[in-house]
Formats: sequence, C-alpha cells, structure tokens
Amino acid sequence: MELQKVEVVENIYSENEKIALEVKQKLNDKGIFVINVLGSPGSGKTSTIKEIIALLPDIKTYVIEGDLESDIDTQKLKALGVETYQINTGGACHLDAPTVERALNNLNLNEKGILFIENIGNLVCTAEFVVGENIKMLICSAPEGSDKPYKYPIIFENADVIVLNKCDLKEYVDFDDKFFYDGINALNKRAPVFEVCAKTGEGFDKLVEWINKVRL
Repeated sequence: MELQKVEVVENIYSENEKIALEVKQKLNDKGIFVINVLGSPGSGKTSTIKEIIALLPDIKTYVIEGDLESDIDTQKLKALGVETYQINTGGACHLDAPTVERALNNLNLNEKGILFIENIGNLVCTAEFVVGENIKMLICSAPEGSDKPYKYPIIFENADVIVLNKCDLKEYVDFDDKFFYDGINALNKRAPVFEVCAKTGEGFDKLVEWINKVRL
C-alpha cells in the first residue's frame, strides 16, 4: 500500500510540473515574468506586492490572488487599478499549475510585464508545487520569529529571493539576526535576502532593482 501511495503522489507531481512548464513558456512567450509569492498568513504578501507595483509605474502588472476564502486582497488591488483575479481553494492549502492555468483565461494578458501569483498562506505545501513561475519569492516577517528557516527548511531551500518584512518591529520581538541568517545560509546561499517594511516602504527600492535585473 505504501509503494502504491508514493507512485500516485509522484504522478501528481509529474503532471503538475508538466503543466507548470507549459504555463511558464506561454507567459514568457508573451513577455510576462512570473513571480510565485509564498509566505505564512500575515507575513505581508499582499502588502509587499503592492509596494513593488508602486515602484514599477511603467510596467504592466497582473496578480492572481490565492486564498481559502474571501476576495479582500483582490478588492484592494483592483482599487489601485491592478488587473487581479481571485482563486478561492475552499480548503486546499496551496495553488497548483492546473488551477493557475485555468485562472489565466480570466486575465487580459495583452501586455508585457510581471504576473504575481500570491499563493495560499502556508509554509509547507506551497514549497513543493510549481505553478509556472520564473522565481519563488518568500515573504517572512520579523514578528514570526527568527527560527523559521529551521522549522520550515524546504520553503527556504526552494526560494529564489527572501524578503524579511516588518523589520521595524525587530527590537520589539527580540528578533535574532544572526540566528536567522545562519539558518538561511545553511540552506540556501544563492537567494538574496532583502529587509523591508511594507508600512513605510523602506528597503523596497533594492528589492525592485533586483527584480528588474533578473526579469530582463
């Protein structure tokens, strides 16, 4: 029974990766760079996307919002004039490539630019499923604690860029910088880490500069 179960899981991963590659190729052919935004609930994924978009006024941006329920974040983005489509999973803990592929039919992808896919707030399942992205951007926040790389290693290993949000709260939550960075360096030496504050906008200029370099 155990071997049969593993085989089924492998088939699911294989089919998902196949569709993800097709999604990525389709979007890249249109000149659209895809960022899979990962992070726990409350880390500031939507706020980070908003700050990045604000610093890219001349670039067309699209957003796919993933949530278990509600369209609160989608409405916030639409109010800013960002073309956004909502996915409600109704309980599924991550987005997958087939779901994203269907969602693309609801966006008018007629200009080159950047598509942000805000994944479900989760540090486990989202790390294992590709959705057609060029890069994975992991958002974590100071109030979550400096131990996250040790508790959730896979998502840190798979990240292409790590964003530490809410850095203005470090001193209030006893955030241990050395412990945090030692954990990341043990797992992933290639991903740059940017410290930001979505409330003030601090640090986002360097993050956007990096995004512009890797997408071109």
